[in-house]
Amino acid sequence: MGFEKRAPRENNQMVFGIRAVMEAIIAGKEIESLLIQRGLSSPLSAEFKGILAEYKIESQQVPVEKLNRVTAKNHQGVIAIISPITYYKIEDIIPMVFEKGETPLILILDGITDVRNIGAIARTAECAGVHAIVVPAKGSAQINADAIKTSAGALYNIPVCRESSLLQTAKFLQSSGLQLVCCTEKTNDLIYVPDYTAPTAIIMGSEDEGIANELIRISDHLAKIPMFGEIGSLNVSVSTGVILYEAIRQRQS
Repeated sequence: MGFEKRAPRENNQMVFGIRAVMEAIIAGKEIESLLIQRGLSSPLSAEFKGILAEYKIESQQVPVEKLNRVTAKNHQGVIAIISPITYYKIEDIIPMVFEKGETPLILILDGITDVRNIGAIARTAECAGVHAIVVPAKGSAQINADAIKTSAGALYNIPVCRESSLLQTAKFLQSSGLQLVCCTEKTNDLIYVPDYTAPTAIIMGSEDEGIANELIRISDHLAKIPMFGEIGSLNVSVSTGVILYEAIRQRQS
């Protein structure tokens, strides 16, 4: 792909204290989650809030008791978890793929909250040659040490893009020449119908909620996996493998 591989780091790193967290943000550290004491007021608060706004950092307001459970040290009302991976922007990935003369194959994960599923999906995606995985900034599992372990290290080798709006990301991909294929049961078409030899972004949803309706509405194709048993559904990581390798089968034919 031409992207810089991440140096392995087993665990998420915790940073606490207003000044320390501000310095981590300014230094470009990837903030996985940020907990701020509800009603926090201090001389540094205004400057801190300005930094959050400037760098577009999402945060969660929590009671001080929750912060105290995370660490007994002097957190000053602020605790940040630094991600073990570096995130990419999908706007940077797509031009790189085209410049290499390759046909983009992107995987979008909508609302998948189990870290083991994220890890298993990443492992399959890396093996299948997927160019990037897109996850939402909110409503998705943290990419932590458990996800990396389940991925067998694949999360160090495949770009992950964390985007604030999957809808806007999907529209950007369409404007870049990619078709959107939603893997969903809300169709009669099977996964063998779409032509995956074209630039493609495959969208997978959570097992309980599925794919957001706004994504389904703008998609170019809806495709379902044929089911013959009594259970009627597959684990999302297995489903991802099934549809990805149909895409690979077509591209190899």
